[in-house]
Amino acid sequence: MKAFKKYLAECIGTFVLVFFACGAAVVSQCSTDNYAGYLITALAFGLVIVAMAYSIGNISGCHINPAVSIAMLVSGKMSFKDFIGYVIAQFAGAIAGAAALMAFVGKESGLGTNALFNGDVLKSLIIEVILTFVFVIAILGVTSKEGNSAVAGLVIGLSLTLVHILGIAFTGTSVNPARSFGPALFVGGEAFSNVWVFIVAPLVGGVLAALVYKALASDKN
Repeated sequence: MKAFKKYLAECIGTFVLVFFACGAAVVSQCSTDNYAGYLITALAFGLVIVAMAYSIGNISGCHINPAVSIAMLVSGKMSFKDFIGYVIAQFAGAIAGAAALMAFVGKESGLGTNALFNGDVLKSLIIEVILTFVFVIAILGVTSKEGNSAVAGLVIGLSLTLVHILGIAFTGTSVNPARSFGPALFVGGEAFSNVWVFIVAPLVGGVLAALVYKALASDKN
């Protein structure tokens, strides 16, 4: 029952992330030509993390992102069984969130899907790895001390806002395989055919962040 509650929390959290943050991208008409919409979208992603961190963080840790979960797995902070359960729950929540959003704005809105940077797969992979690395290493750092628990949600939310402020102009910013898959599944076409980039790159970024942080923290320990 305890495991189920954690998985349910992850499902709910990822639903909220996709519905509210991707929804904000749609309704604010986020683009590099619309700075207000651009910043609103970046803030929406960060604010969702803050809200969820202080509501479900004590239940599941509020990963709501397979890239975060894989980093925790590599860091030895979660079991493989929980990792699988988290990822399934996250993808389920993202799909449900995208379906709910589509009911209001239609799939023609794009549902906040990601896109390749200038059609370049390699550059898109690289930027997503970098963005995810920065986001995840911030999470690992702030959660490494129990004394940071009061501010951890705020720091993580602001870190996600930071990577969106830069990344939106390149790929729309994924850093989260589930968040990308949900909308792409319903939009289909090019968005779905390219979604593997936004699944692979964040997972690689998460693993690299875990390995680098582990190496940096080893001397301290």
